[in-house]
Amino acid sequence: MQVVAYCEEKTTRDNVEQVAEGIRHFSLQDALPTGHKLALNMALGTLSYLSLENEAPQLVAQQQFTDSEMSILLPLLDSYPYYCPYEVLYASFYNGNVNDIIVARCRQRLQMAMDIGTWDQEMRPVRNVLSRTRLKLRAFGLNVSSILETGCILRVTPTTSSVQSPRQAKV
Repeated sequence: MQVVAYCEEKTTRDNVEQVAEGIRHFSLQDALPTGHKLALNMALGTLSYLSLENEAPQLVAQQQFTDSEMSILLPLLDSYPYYCPYEVLYASFYNGNVNDIIVARCRQRLQMAMDIGTWDQEMRPVRNVLSRTRLKLRAFGLNVSSILETGCILRVTPTTSSVQSPRQAKV
């Protein structure tokens, strides 16, 4: 005799809510054209540029980011339109979850490194990942500019202000 077991499956609504919790949306303070947004899937490390045209969402560009690139990307997106201090990038890169205590410790560590002349060595891994992140953000019409001894700022390049078709964007 064969035994049949009944397993209740989660409803679609439950699955959608779980997925939606892991996706963060960014309009970049209305720097993007109306109806355009960035969607960052935290679990997969995928940044998508979405536009709403003719009542239908369109994927304009998409890039996959590694965990280390995500640790740099997220503070840059969160701090837009302001700059992101180096100690926040450093704290996010080495600690993941950032709070005021961790940022203060990283600020002290970077200040000490600057005092003894090892700041470049301390920041090299962060700058390497920042460089890779900067290259991937070009597909979205975004640029990361460094501010001497202060931090980095995310900027929207003029090409983003005009609507791109999915074929024009590099994925």
